[in-house]
Amino acid sequence: MAKKAAEKKLRVTLVKSTIGYSKRQKATVRALGLRRINHTVEHVDNPALRGMLFKVSHLIKVEE
Repeated sequence: MAKKAAEKKLRVTLVKSTIGYSKRQKATVRALGLRRINHTVEHVDNPALRGMLFKVSHLIKVEE
């Protein structure tokens, strides 16, 4: 099988605390791999990830 040509990566950074937000939003942030404010992780772009980012867009910063 041929490898996909240059999968698009997204850098996600937690910029606001999850204190005071619902358990679902806290769980989404944890599922993204974010543990503390200013923590950054990289993910391969896909529709499932985009849905998660949309749900907590007020807490994170996304860079391509």
